[in-house]
Amino acid sequence: MGRLIGDSFHAQGSLYGVAIVAMIAVAATTAGSAYMMEYIVDAMTNPGMRGWAQLIALGVIGLFLTKALASYIQSLFLARAGNRIVAQQQDRVYRKLLRQGVSFFSTNESSDLLMRTTHGAQAARQLVDVLVTGFIRDLLTLVGLVIVMVYQQPLLAVMFFVIGPMALFGVRYLLRSVRAIMRAEFKSLAEIIRVLQETSAGIKIIKVFLLEDRMITRMDTAIRKVEERANDIAKLQSIASPLMEFLAGLAVAGVLVVSTMGIAGTEQPTAGQLMSFITALLMAYEPAKRLSRMRVEIETCMVGVGMLFGLLDQKETMQESPDAHELVGGPGEITLRNVTFGYQGTIPVIEDMSVTFEARKTTALVGHSGGGKSTVFGLIMRFYDPEHGYVEIDGHDLREISFNSLRSKISYVGQETFLFSTSVKENIRCSKPEASDEEIVEAAKAAHAHGFISELPEGYDTPVGENGTFLSGGQKQRIAIARAILRNAEILLLDEATSALDAESESLVKSALGTLTKDITVIVIAHRLSTILEADEIIIVQDGAIIEQGSLDDLLVKNGSFRQLFDQQYKKDELTQSITE
Repeated sequence: MGRLIGDSFHAQGSLYGVAIVAMIAVAATTAGSAYMMEYIVDAMTNPGMRGWAQLIALGVIGLFLTKALASYIQSLFLARAGNRIVAQQQDRVYRKLLRQGVSFFSTNESSDLLMRTTHGAQAARQLVDVLVTGFIRDLLTLVGLVIVMVYQQPLLAVMFFVIGPMALFGVRYLLRSVRAIMRAEFKSLAEIIRVLQETSAGIKIIKVFLLEDRMITRMDTAIRKVEERANDIAKLQSIASPLMEFLAGLAVAGVLVVSTMGIAGTEQPTAGQLMSFITALLMAYEPAKRLSRMRVEIETCMVGVGMLFGLLDQKETMQESPDAHELVGGPGEITLRNVTFGYQGTIPVIEDMSVTFEARKTTALVGHSGGGKSTVFGLIMRFYDPEHGYVEIDGHDLREISFNSLRSKISYVGQETFLFSTSVKENIRCSKPEASDEEIVEAAKAAHAHGFISELPEGYDTPVGENGTFLSGGQKQRIAIARAILRNAEILLLDEATSALDAESESLVKSALGTLTKDITVIVIAHRLSTILEADEIIIVQDGAIIEQGSLDDLLVKNGSFRQLFDQQYKKDELTQSITE
């Protein structure tokens, strides 16, 4: 709480300063209006004071006008400061997420991150609002009204000091269960988001396997739990109001009895003094009620704030070296030296691997799924750091190179194509933001994507939908290839880049990639051997180790693992023809 308040006031001190001054004015005018009741009633009941009626009326108008203006300024500046807190906290969280490594997102569900970012920021804003309004406006208002009560009727005011603390003690027991209820509610809200995300991403599977009823049951369960937790919180928050209502009634009844019995003081109070006291007492009810409920609201907000700061305080899984230097231009040779790596400290996926990918040549990685081929790509792009050994580009350890200079020299096309929910043009341009429209069209033509793009309703400006949902798999893949072609980086990583293409499209794209891959370092992962027959070097990876390596002709002659894979995909006559060619 102290950290949030410190950060908020440091960043939004001027806005909160204006709001606090306005709150002080609201508190002062509220107490002043209760005090003015003495003069209002006396002017109406005492003939000797009727000459002051007009002056008192002007004072009342000025008092309430000041209160109205102060209330407006308070609400406006408090809202601006609160909105800014939400924006800043969400911005901080998002920047923190972008600094995290890829492994962070494989161990944290997106629904949980979404809850922390959205509800956590809102909880931070609500907590600051509760603390500022409670300790400034409500507390000062209550103090001002108490001063009026003590001034008008000291002995009657004692009753307020006796009954008031009773309300605070009555609320204490509510706090024990608030945090547990809020944590459970956040989990249920995250489950609602999770079900929605899975429904959107997996609607085909849900339809094919008739999982509608199961998904409805999951959603109904999550919604019901959120409703139950919300009702529990509402019940706890609602207890304070009836309790204060009852205690306020006791106080008014007590004032009536004591004042009529004549034991409140030696002198009988005037009607104006008694009315001023009762008005202050009744007006003190609202700020006292809010203050008694404030602790429950604070506990409610603290769960979301704790989740927010928990995310901000998480250690970054991938950090740039403080002394990182720029990767200077070079031929683009990539070397793995005695590299061992396993995800989350598990059994190594790659163990003591040493290999060099020659500069300006095409190297193919071949092998069964799970052998570690995609992991090699992740290490080269420095999504992960090896547990042992080194990954180097042109002799530079990647851990000593800045992220920007490393990744600006790499282009990547994956098997699972990702597109942003924007236009075709912007999805291609994202690899080179400064590219002109003409360059984008040329890249699309090279990827043999220009034809279908031109037939789209808005051409290159056509939205592709969430992750390209409006496009076929082959169309998405060609846009991704156009994106890589546009960047024209020194190193190109292709992970099953043509897997979603038909034979004709694959042939066209292979031709385009042939032009693209001239004089750059290319590493290709492929299960279909037809895509890597022209590679300069072929490496067979199995269980995280290199078991064969060489040119196509050399590997076919060895009659080893690659030859077996080759024979599985080609008939004998096709094999003979390929060797002859």
